Amino acid sequence: MTEPALTPAAPTASLWEDFIDIFTSPSAVFRRRENSGFGMPLLVLTLLFGILIYGTKPLVQPAIDAETSRAFAKMAKANPQMTAEQLQLQRSVGEKYGPVFIIIAIPIMAMLTGVVLWLTGKLFDSTETASQGMMVATYAFFPKILASIVGALIGLLSTPERLNGMARLTVGVGALFNPETASPILMALVTRLDVFTIWETILLAIGLQITGKVSKSNSYIVAAIVWLIGALPGLLGALRS
Repeated sequence: MTEPALTPAAPTASLWEDFIDIFTSPSAVFRRRENSGFGMPLLVLTLLFGILIYGTKPLVQPAIDAETSRAFAKMAKANPQMTAEQLQLQRSVGEKYGPVFIIIAIPIMAMLTGVVLWLTGKLFDSTETASQGMMVATYAFFPKILASIVGALIGLLSTPERLNGMARLTVGVGALFNPETASPILMALVTRLDVFTIWETILLAIGLQITGKVSKSNSYIVAAIVWLIGALPGLLGALRS
């Protein structure tokens, strides 16, 4: 009697292998984690960002100070009734708790990106679920860790005078513009044209192809829409200023 052929087992890997493979074999990661949730990867992502934000802060502080000074100059102009003491108090609170707010914002941004990917994908008959969208977005955020490391290296190798804005710490079009003289609206757009944001966008498209069964061309259209929606907060902030 002939034995029935055995079905090959699905490829498996540890969670830590995912954090390497997402840079080298993203399709494999999305296939094996298609129905695995996003909680643990999101926790690891947040912890890594927390370590990097506090660990690299001295290297990027000149850029942070420049952005803060511009923001408070605009605030003082818009609210002339505010005293210097009030402005200094707000600045001190921002310097103390700013890193905490950023760390909290990271998982929120990842989940919101996943929701936007899921909803936008529905325009192209995606079968992706909200949970799968957040899983894809979580892994797509991992290149931001490299962006943070590269930004710290740029800060280390740059003079304080050059670091007059966070855009100077990016690898892309935004680094070529002077934040002190360029239009805020222009800066909101060009800072999205950096290597790591584009990398993230490509990963979103790859993930949608696998989890949403969307064609390659449509997946990149969806990812481009998500990229544009991601630029809206910066554009709205620039318009208000």
